[in-house]
Amino acid sequence: MDRDGFVSACLHGRFCLYNSSMSIADNITVIRERLLKAAARVGRNPDSITLMAVSKTVEAERIQEAYAAGLRVFGENRVQEYGDKATALSGMKEAEWHLIGHLQSNKAKKAAELFQAVDSVDSLRLAEKLNQAAEQAAKVLSVLIEIKVSAEESKAGIPVDSPELEELLRAAPNLIHLQVRGLMTVPPFTEDAEGARPYFRMLRDLRDRIAARQWPRIQMDVLSMGMSHDFAVAIEEGSTCVRVGTAIFGSRPKPAA
Repeated sequence: MDRDGFVSACLHGRFCLYNSSMSIADNITVIRERLLKAAARVGRNPDSITLMAVSKTVEAERIQEAYAAGLRVFGENRVQEYGDKATALSGMKEAEWHLIGHLQSNKAKKAAELFQAVDSVDSLRLAEKLNQAAEQAAKVLSVLIEIKVSAEESKAGIPVDSPELEELLRAAPNLIHLQVRGLMTVPPFTEDAEGARPYFRMLRDLRDRIAARQWPRIQMDVLSMGMSHDFAVAIEEGSTCVRVGTAIFGSRPKPAA
């Protein structure tokens, strides 16, 4: 299939598949075109939606290709992995680095030093550790609260109905070196992207309920939801940040046994 045929297939399907015969820049073009069409279907301004490149396990040279193609927001899953790549990526002066993977509280100090944002805050204890670390780093760290929208044990996040969410919201205004910007989630994977729609709606509804309470120093302008296979549905349901890795860089290598 040539590029035009691949673009057409992606635009008319629910999946945005990676094509190894195309460049990273071409893959990004396909994704942007799908983003525009998804936004148009629901009358949204596409400029209100951030395309984040999930660059975990991706070598520096290929991340630099994505940067050269115009991407500026990148998501990494592990503190150590990004730390190992940071020097090689230092020339990407306009890049914004987000930690999107689960963060252990004993790595909060290093995370606060390396990243501009942590999108996976899943406990009050972690928020307190990050606040202390950000104070030591003389910065205000943007954070998202990660919400667990399903019963899957493998998924991280604070359950929607957990008392800990209320505890975190009450404490957040006093954590002055953190700026809570919104919510993030990872729904259960379904072959049909439509299967994620109820979970995206759940997160949007939760965001609306939190925003209506007008907590001091808590913003709810970010909804980070949607990945390579379901980001179009997420945009239709209000996502302001889609996290796309496989459709840009291809499948990640499986960890060694």
